[in-house]
Amino acid sequence: MQKLLLFVGLIFISAQLFSQNALKGLVNTTKGEPLAGASVVINPGNRGAVTNQEGEFTFTEITQNNIEVTASFLGYETWKQNVDLASTGFIKITMTPKSHLTEEVVVTAYRAGNKTPVAHTDLDGEELRSTGAGNDIPSLLKLTPSLITTSESGTGLGYTGFRIRGTDPTRINVTMNGVPVNDSESQGVFWANMPDFANSVENVQIQRGVGTSTQGPAAFGATVNFQTQTSEPEAFGEISSTAGSFNTIKNSLRLGTGMINDKFSFEGRYSRLKSDGYIQNAFSDHQSLYLGGTLHLDHSFLKMVLLHGDQRTGISWWGVPQEMLDENRRYNPAGAYTDEFGNERYYDDQTDNYKQTHAQLFYSHAVNDQFYFTTALHYTRGDGYYEQYKEDEPFSVYGLPNITISDQTFETTDLIRRKWMGNDFYGGTVSGNARLSPGVEFIFGGGWNQYDGNHFGRLIWMRYAGNTEKGHEWYYNNGLKTDYNVFTKLNWQVSPLLRTFVDLQYRGINYDMSGEDDDLLSLEQEHNFNFFNPKAGFYFTPNNRHSFYAFAGISNREPTRTNFKDAKNDPSATPHPEQLIDVEIGHNYQSSVFSSGVNFYYMNYKDQLVPTGEKSNTGYDIMTNVPDSYRAGIELVTALRPLSWLTWDMNVTLSRNIINDYVETASNSYPVMENGEEVWETETITKDLGNTQIAYSPSVSGSSNLSAEVTKGLKASLISKYVGEQYFDNTESEVRKLDAYFVNDLQFSWSLYPKAFKQINLKLTVHNVLDHEYSSNAYGGNWYEQGEEKTWAYYYTMAGRYFMGQVVLKF
Repeated sequence: MQKLLLFVGLIFISAQLFSQNALKGLVNTTKGEPLAGASVVINPGNRGAVTNQEGEFTFTEITQNNIEVTASFLGYETWKQNVDLASTGFIKITMTPKSHLTEEVVVTAYRAGNKTPVAHTDLDGEELRSTGAGNDIPSLLKLTPSLITTSESGTGLGYTGFRIRGTDPTRINVTMNGVPVNDSESQGVFWANMPDFANSVENVQIQRGVGTSTQGPAAFGATVNFQTQTSEPEAFGEISSTAGSFNTIKNSLRLGTGMINDKFSFEGRYSRLKSDGYIQNAFSDHQSLYLGGTLHLDHSFLKMVLLHGDQRTGISWWGVPQEMLDENRRYNPAGAYTDEFGNERYYDDQTDNYKQTHAQLFYSHAVNDQFYFTTALHYTRGDGYYEQYKEDEPFSVYGLPNITISDQTFETTDLIRRKWMGNDFYGGTVSGNARLSPGVEFIFGGGWNQYDGNHFGRLIWMRYAGNTEKGHEWYYNNGLKTDYNVFTKLNWQVSPLLRTFVDLQYRGINYDMSGEDDDLLSLEQEHNFNFFNPKAGFYFTPNNRHSFYAFAGISNREPTRTNFKDAKNDPSATPHPEQLIDVEIGHNYQSSVFSSGVNFYYMNYKDQLVPTGEKSNTGYDIMTNVPDSYRAGIELVTALRPLSWLTWDMNVTLSRNIINDYVETASNSYPVMENGEEVWETETITKDLGNTQIAYSPSVSGSSNLSAEVTKGLKASLISKYVGEQYFDNTESEVRKLDAYFVNDLQFSWSLYPKAFKQINLKLTVHNVLDHEYSSNAYGGNWYEQGEEKTWAYYYTMAGRYFMGQVVLKF
């Protein structure tokens, strides 16, 4: 690490020595009025500046004479021009208002701007999709700071997920066009239900920490905000075909009409994905449809978005038992059973099946140049089940009597069951931006959402059915959750060098659960929460190369449905809401050949819900509150362009993630003599372990993307990811720990421009090119027998070297 920091320091010094030229400029409207807050970018180097209250900007120490200058501002046409610094050092830019309100306004109230004092990463759709061919969203985001991906299938397809700063997905706020995507009950996002979503993403912003206020569940580790495809001025078409290892095939068709009569535009996409997966029976069979249509008016627009996903996925959430790792790393216990002759067989329909449709309607209106607002209505419908073959299940578990056949009484039976979920999620949001005066921007927003979810189980086959009807429903429960929030944000440019930020949010939740759970115990309970989440910070820019910021915020979050379910038999174990105090301090530097960012964070938790290392019977992490814990770390980001054809993007996170005074609770079994026979009894024991590391929180992680343009249009990239060792429970046991891994992908991409097409893109990715053997995730626990500790564990193993190829035709 010392060598890495020394290397970065030398690059920083060398960048200073190359500096030669300067550029000043003025940005005005067509009326001759200065445009404060406009974004100005110069290339090469991708250096940015924001105009002051007089519309002025300055760049110094520019190493090239010939540069490209781009200016942009919401509601105005983008201005772009090549400038020769040998002949001029000053330019005047006139911004022309757009004839239509742009669709960017849908997400601006929820995102961090150039000078918002939070750690964030922005990616456009092309950047997002460039990381891999055919991968799901978590794998495409793997190069962003502090983000670690997981995959149940072993290939980044099917059931995938990610953690940011060690925070699990149920604490990461995800929105699509500002509308909540997180499932209201689990608070997670299931990317398998949104197949090939990346192909409909226009851009995405990731905020680390509590971030700025948005819709949906509170951010406890990060906020991920997607904007879907916006209108194109010209008609377009795109055919994408991906094929590779494990019989992976994905085909996608995208079409757009462009502007019709300067008022209408429509976009659409259909995708089909099939893959066997690396893990046995971890197949994916997915379809996805995206439709968008916009009515453009002079000062407003009406936009409709429809996203539909239909997935059938082999259940693989149990992982590989530790005793099978050396024998068969692809083994999947889900669906395994023993027939009447003692042979192990697999039930092929051990699957998860789900259909989900998101419908969104937006209306945005610009009252004048200083004020615009957006309202949205949304509705999401989800229906699905997972199917399981179960051996020797007691009838009593399903509320059924024992069965007598020919004077023989059966207390158990083999059966096939389906656990169903059907839910409606609907609501409305509003947001607005007002420029109160030059340098003062006021943002407001709010939303009301309700989730109505039914959970029930049915038996579709029994070896010994007796009088039981097919489709017998043995449990049914409902969850009704109402969530509302209001927020205000204020950005104030106090001086040309200093900008302040204040963000206040109030959030209320009511959650009512009724009916019986799958163990036939009552789930009747109601919970109410009211949270106040304040945030504030400042952004200091002494010159156009250096900037400094500081931020502090508080976020509160309610437990999930699973947290409440796990405690239903023990009222004293009812989970508490969590509180996070987040402090961030950072510095950014930009030059034509080198840019860097450093962010220090301290996240202090009260009653944080941490994973115990165990799983529920549906694959959810079992959590427990710990009174006092924290995460502290440093995130380093660098981008180097020493030559016009060579770029190197890197990031590394060093962190300390600690539970203070952790007390382990475990069971201890011991033999006793009873009526002359030895029987085993179990007691609960506790151990005070002091300060321990939080599960799933590596102390070191980082990524690298080294790209070289071999020849015009042909690029080769070495994509690397390092994740340090991490424990999968909170005891710091060496036998319940994931080893560190360093994985490299080699990618070749070639862009061609034949006359018959606008563009042809060819891509070949060799994943895990060094054939490294590793696991991305695991879970497990321990127990004691006569005081001796025992361990059980399951691992999510990843594929060795494998290949993916892609052809994209644009016309």
